[in-house]
Amino acid sequence: MLLLALTCVCSSAVSAQIDVDDPVTLVENIAGKIFANVTENVEEYSANQDGLKSLVRTDLMPLLDIKYAARLILGRAGKDLEPAKIDEFATVMTNLLVDRYAAGLLGFSSEVKLRVLPQRGELNEKLTQVRTRVTLPQGGEAPVDYAFHKTADGWKAFDVVIEGISYVTTYRNQIMPEVQANGIDSVIERLGRGELEIAD
Repeated sequence: MLLLALTCVCSSAVSAQIDVDDPVTLVENIAGKIFANVTENVEEYSANQDGLKSLVRTDLMPLLDIKYAARLILGRAGKDLEPAKIDEFATVMTNLLVDRYAAGLLGFSSEVKLRVLPQRGELNEKLTQVRTRVTLPQGGEAPVDYAFHKTADGWKAFDVVIEGISYVTTYRNQIMPEVQANGIDSVIERLGRGELEIAD
């Protein structure tokens, strides 16, 4: 479900470059377009996932504030880490998410729809939630909220809350104890080699 939600909000690489005034408009602009790209090129991407991963890396990832999310995921375990080590961790997290987004896009069903709800209250540059509803293939809707904040590079998403469950919290609950027990270098190395399994 996390892959589906993140893929929906990151559904147009090109539109992510559009200068918009608020995150609601950003989500509205980007929803859906990349799926047309994937549908048109699904055979190529299925045969060569590196091409799809490249698309994700260059067009989707800039929408996310990975470094900020990385700090939140590390929690207390990242308090005394050097900025360079945080950057290393953010890099392996980026690689992990690229792989998962690419897999999510290939498995995307055209029956899944994203409905963006109207903004509640004023925009807050520290935290603005974009509320959406994802229509599922089997019927019904799932509430999905995207947490955005305003950066020097514009609005960036740093968390997704699906039916009340935060992806940052889910990852932190798995990664922070590993860092506390084995150290950040071990976690970075194991994540990089695919040896540390992180559930969505």
